[in-house]
Amino acid sequence: MNHGKLVFAQLIEFLPIKKFRQCVTRYSGDHRVRNFTCWDQFLCMAFAQLTYRESLRDIEVCLRTKAKKLYHLGIRGTVARTTLARANDRRDWRIYQDFAMVLIEQARVLYANETFSVRLKRAVYALDSTTIDLCLSLFPWAKFRSTKAAVKLHTVLDLRGSIPSVIVISRGNLHDVNILDELIFEAGAIYVMDRGYLDFTRLFRITQASAFFVTRTKKNTQFRRIYSHEVNRSSGVIADQTITLTGVTSCKDYPEKLRRIVYRDPTTNKRLVFITNNFSFAPKTIAALYKSRWQIEIFFKWIKQHLRIKAFFGTSENAVHTQIWIAVSVYVLVAIVKKQLELGHSLHTMLQILSLSTFEKTPILQLFRDVDESDETLDSTNQLKLF
Repeated sequence: MNHGKLVFAQLIEFLPIKKFRQCVTRYSGDHRVRNFTCWDQFLCMAFAQLTYRESLRDIEVCLRTKAKKLYHLGIRGTVARTTLARANDRRDWRIYQDFAMVLIEQARVLYANETFSVRLKRAVYALDSTTIDLCLSLFPWAKFRSTKAAVKLHTVLDLRGSIPSVIVISRGNLHDVNILDELIFEAGAIYVMDRGYLDFTRLFRITQASAFFVTRTKKNTQFRRIYSHEVNRSSGVIADQTITLTGVTSCKDYPEKLRRIVYRDPTTNKRLVFITNNFSFAPKTIAALYKSRWQIEIFFKWIKQHLRIKAFFGTSENAVHTQIWIAVSVYVLVAIVKKQLELGHSLHTMLQILSLSTFEKTPILQLFRDVDESDETLDSTNQLKLF
């Protein structure tokens, strides 16, 4: 079936093109477009992600040297730096946001039965954000501080496969806690977040949605202990308490009981105080859930290390959003390929192989099987690993 097809073309076959066209139609992306369509734009930007291109000129030169193969890559329009720049600047970035969400839903179904460090039947999500620094003189619309610009990538990560279930891109000056206002919480799910999201009005919304949260409390949190449960101090748990808030506003913002757990990490000897609305899990499980939040930090570091979201090909807000969403699409696409082909390679290894094999005609399954899974020589030991 894949005989004679370029590796890039085989990879693109995993994309739901009909869904992409629906996204384009939704925002009239190809209205009055004769030559360089949204699909051509997506393929060029995806190619740039996979092959680590540094600039629009780099993309143009690389693709034009393979001009005879562009048709076989799926690119029908003429690739020119100015055309791609104009497309990134003017075509609605929500096309690529919606398409990325289509891929995310597909990936979440594939990874639904994955397990992680804490074995639970419930869905567990980690919520956090990462800041992408920008130059204020080039990106004045993203002013963050007096001498700095930035955008934030707010992410809800499904820990059953490191697949983002929700991504929101905002300007750097938006406080993390405000993102809680935009989320629809899944009943029965557990949301793990750091204490930057400690806002009792918003946390009570999670409780009202029949969902659970695990976070850390602040030193100035005022509360009254109602009951202390027995704990096994040898496990690192110092206290397990049922409390109510007594602050002037916090008691109104969260009128129900909460659970407070004091835990000493045996590795770092650090004393941690957790707060949650879940009263059924063992205190050690609550501590393990919070520890699993580190997976989202790895996710952020991984995408910054392996995807092109630190150096941007355009300076407008539309161009930045477009590049980030296409980068997310490429990440999820590789995760989908990994699962559907049942590959044991890390995502880093897969990206390395794809970056060197874009114009080859080797069947994609054979391409990965030629690399021994037990000896991932392309994976540097200091590379961050997901999956």
